[in-house]
Amino acid sequence: MEHTYQYLWIISFVTLPVPMLIGMGLLLFPVSTKKLHRIWAFPSVLLLSIVMVFSIDLFIQQINSSSIYQYVWSWTINNDFSLEFGYLIDPLTSILLILITTVGILVLVYSDSYMSHDQGYLRFFVYMSFFNTSMLGLVTSSNLIQIYIFWELVGMCSYLLIGFWFTRPIVSNACQKAFVTNRVGDFGLLLGILGLYWITGSFEFQDLFEIFNNLIYNNDNEVHFLFVTLCAFLLFSGAIAKSAQFPLHVWLPDAMEGPTPISALIHAATMVAAGIFLVARLLPLFVVIPYIMKLIALIGIITVLLGATLAFAQKDIKRGLAYSTMSQLGYTMLALGMGSYRAALFHLITHAYSKALLFLGSGSIIHSMEVIVGYSPDKSQNMVLMGGLTKHVPITKIAFLLGTLSLCGIPPLACFWSKDEILNDSWSYSPIFAIIAFSTAGLTAFYMFRVYLLTFEGHLNIYFQNYSGKKNSAFYSISLWGKQGSKILKKKMRLLPLLTINNKNNNERASFFCFFWKKIYQTGGTVRKMTCPFITINHFGTKRIFSYPQESDNTILFPMLVLVLFTLFIGAIGIPFNQFNQEEMHFDILSKLLIPSLSLLHQNQNKSVDWYEFVTNSTFSVSIASFGIFIASSLYKPIYSSLQNLKFLNLVAKKGPKRILRDKIINVIYDWSYNRGYIDVFYAISLTEGIRRLAELTSFFDRRVIDGITNGVGFTSFFAGEGIKYVGGGRISFYLLLYLFYVLIFLLISSSIFSSFSSL
Repeated sequence: MEHTYQYLWIISFVTLPVPMLIGMGLLLFPVSTKKLHRIWAFPSVLLLSIVMVFSIDLFIQQINSSSIYQYVWSWTINNDFSLEFGYLIDPLTSILLILITTVGILVLVYSDSYMSHDQGYLRFFVYMSFFNTSMLGLVTSSNLIQIYIFWELVGMCSYLLIGFWFTRPIVSNACQKAFVTNRVGDFGLLLGILGLYWITGSFEFQDLFEIFNNLIYNNDNEVHFLFVTLCAFLLFSGAIAKSAQFPLHVWLPDAMEGPTPISALIHAATMVAAGIFLVARLLPLFVVIPYIMKLIALIGIITVLLGATLAFAQKDIKRGLAYSTMSQLGYTMLALGMGSYRAALFHLITHAYSKALLFLGSGSIIHSMEVIVGYSPDKSQNMVLMGGLTKHVPITKIAFLLGTLSLCGIPPLACFWSKDEILNDSWSYSPIFAIIAFSTAGLTAFYMFRVYLLTFEGHLNIYFQNYSGKKNSAFYSISLWGKQGSKILKKKMRLLPLLTINNKNNNERASFFCFFWKKIYQTGGTVRKMTCPFITINHFGTKRIFSYPQESDNTILFPMLVLVLFTLFIGAIGIPFNQFNQEEMHFDILSKLLIPSLSLLHQNQNKSVDWYEFVTNSTFSVSIASFGIFIASSLYKPIYSSLQNLKFLNLVAKKGPKRILRDKIINVIYDWSYNRGYIDVFYAISLTEGIRRLAELTSFFDRRVIDGITNGVGFTSFFAGEGIKYVGGGRISFYLLLYLFYVLIFLLISSSIFSSFSSL
């Protein structure tokens, strides 16, 4: 086994040949490489599959041996300083390797079809392969220097992939925002690494933990303790930015401007998990500083609640999922702050697969909507224009529903087991935190089912309004979004148009409720070919053609179906069965895998589960989630499907004093949620504008004062020289006259001064 470990350093570089070969192909054979661009998906998937096989083998060995392996090469620069590079294999590394490779392979397969029409197909796979290399290097790093190097490479890949469609101004702004926000955390991480090295003299984790513990327990110097606390906080700031935790979360929703496969891989399963990985890796260091552990838990619980509330009013399906990611990672950060190492990693695993499924499902929906609206992210990702997709994309609907139920914490799906463990541990840590965490479980169910209902239930809303967003139908008299008040439209309409299936004989007819709109949006020529039928509506003798979404192809559906299996069964690795084990050995895979890490953290490895307490708490959490689903269904499930509901709608739409007050409260909550809690506005005013004004002041001072002094000296010398050159003519008599003139002036001044003193 040790012989196998010695060659695992190659894992980080297996996927690196893909970007190198594509680059060489573009240099040597540009035409052929571009023409045969889709063949490059195969080596990308193949090489990452090789890494996955090694990772699975490593995972099995870790379970059987319960050991930690580290291999290091030392590079001595001088007698006082040396750098060590290597790799560390422990349970945390094994878990992240499995996560990166499995999700990465599925996303690459998905991307082959999703990005096939894009001119940047080759560039996309170059970035993806380089990102996989960077991420694999990050999780296998054995010291802080290696982590920082790969940390920056991961950030660079994220910047490139978010800005993949950089010609759109909103995309370029999004990637810049992500880059700058992460630079804040990365700078803190660098300062923390340098501070720890100054204290301990080592970058290696094992040495670092041992020296740090001795320093904390054997040193009563308060100044020293404050400094190590500051260093730990700076290290944690890097994780805050990378995992989109409050207050450095503002970049994640804007990062959804990148391609959807990127959102699934980087911003749901792997890169945002890098911050969680860093905190988990350094937890033996943080756990000896109570203030830092409390801060981690506090940041986690704030992010849990904030992410859930900001997801309420999002109309963009990907932004809603982004805030969900932020909130769920907050649960993981909360667990780490409470010291629940096992629960945190368990939720990291289950959430990664469930959220990857949801993002890939949203990509399938967006792909289907582009049949109608063309390439327009503002329209194809807008849930207001969706609805009624169940009959058009049934497989996507089932997959998305399972991912939604998992995230809501409905048993027996994956996230139920991990989230419930965190909720149980929160009671013993802080009742206030537990109440917030349980309440947010209900909010999660509410906003996730809001996304599901607006997307799949009811009618295809795009045909109930025109593309300017102005509603022209009496049936749309109630605002679903809270932004506009209820309106009663007293307009008589004839509901007698006919719907005709557009076929050769044009004989089949059926009645249909017609919604009036002025202009038909024509799909562009770049949209993929349609195989679904077209429908013609006869409205006052005018024929208009309607297109409908269709299910995605098998290359897109296959990764989603595999993720469905993960969502259904991955929770089994952490279900505790110790209650039924008389020898108190670990039956669940996760507990057995984490024995070395739990030993390092001095946590109880044989902690049995009180099943009565577990069932009680889980029943409570499922009840809260079910209540959230019920509220979402009451508010967002369409009830305007037939004429018999019109009287009910008009009755509901009638305004009274209580309804006006309720609408105002709803609008305030909506505005706060839709505007992201005004946090982005606050940053724009206080930081962006402040820095811009400071830059303008600095520029003014530089141009007017600094340059003014320099230029003033030059101008003074120039004009003085120009004046003096006319004085010197080379005649001695003129020099004598000038000399006498100066002497006369001096005598006059001296005599006036002398006379003024003599008068005193």
